[in-house]
Amino acid sequence: VQLQASGGGSVQAGGSLRLSCTASGSIFMLNLMGWYRQAPGKERVLVTDITSGHETNYESSVKGRFTISRDNAKNTIALQMNNLKPEDTAVYYCWVVVMTSRGRREDYWGQGTQVTVSS
Repeated sequence: VQLQASGGGSVQAGGSLRLSCTASGSIFMLNLMGWYRQAPGKERVLVTDITSGHETNYESSVKGRFTISRDNAKNTIALQMNNLKPEDTAVYYCWVVVMTSRGRREDYWGQGTQVTVSS
C-alpha cells in the first residue's frame, strides 16, 4: 500500500491550508484513514480520523477548525484546516488502516508534509 500526500506549506495565523492523501496498491479493505502530526521535540499524535462510514474523530485542539472528509471510491481523504494557529505547526502524516483478506490489521504511513503557521 502506498500513500501519496499533498498540500501543506506556510501560512500566517488565521489562514487556511488543505491536505489530501490517496491510498493505492493492493488493498482488500480500507478501514480507518486519518492524519497524525508531530511537532519538533514532541511525540506523533492523532489529529483526526474517519471511518469508511464517514464517522469522524478529532483531537480537542482542532475541533471546529479542522474538517476531514473521505471519498471511498477514490481511497482519498482531505483535511481542511482553517483558523490555523502557530501551535498547529508540525509535520502531518497521512495514516491508513487496512484489513487484509485474512482479517489482519496493517497500518501504513505517508511520507509527511510540513505545515508551518507563523504568528
